[in-house]
Amino acid sequence: MSTVRILGIDPGSQRTGVGVIDVAPDGRMVHIHHAPLSLMKAEDFPQRLRLLLDGLWALIEEHKPDEVAIEQVFLSNNAMSALKLGQARGAAIAACVARDLKVAEYAAKEVKLALVGKGGADKAQVQHMVGVMLNLKGKLQADAADALAVAITHAHVRASAARLGVGVRQAWGRR
Repeated sequence: MSTVRILGIDPGSQRTGVGVIDVAPDGRMVHIHHAPLSLMKAEDFPQRLRLLLDGLWALIEEHKPDEVAIEQVFLSNNAMSALKLGQARGAAIAACVARDLKVAEYAAKEVKLALVGKGGADKAQVQHMVGVMLNLKGKLQADAADALAVAITHAHVRASAARLGVGVRQAWGRR
């Protein structure tokens, strides 16, 4: 076994959080990169999707992740916001699979459960645990922290799957 580099993505139509970690065979995680990709400079929504694709492709080229974990879309009361979020998520997935990367998907409740121990944890608790687990100092930008949280969740789930000798989705739950 060797170190695995995981790109975590928290998709958004205005800002997409990205985070990269390395996971050693013994489970130790090392922070590599995190940032929000700001999409609001674009003149319209299709150009935001273009900025998202270009930003992810540049990140993939620079950091060369082995695997990708992305947060699933949550249901929103605003149909238009949910639709745009879904389109941004689709563009992010397409950017990764176009570069032949495996993509694992996690619901927000799964991420919160993996990091904090309860699916109803608030953002501050998740940000705190990301900082503790990756030994980061200072306040983390919310979207980037969520992306790191998704990457950490995938690291935990893939380790459990390897121990159990099952697929990643089988390790997470009985679906």
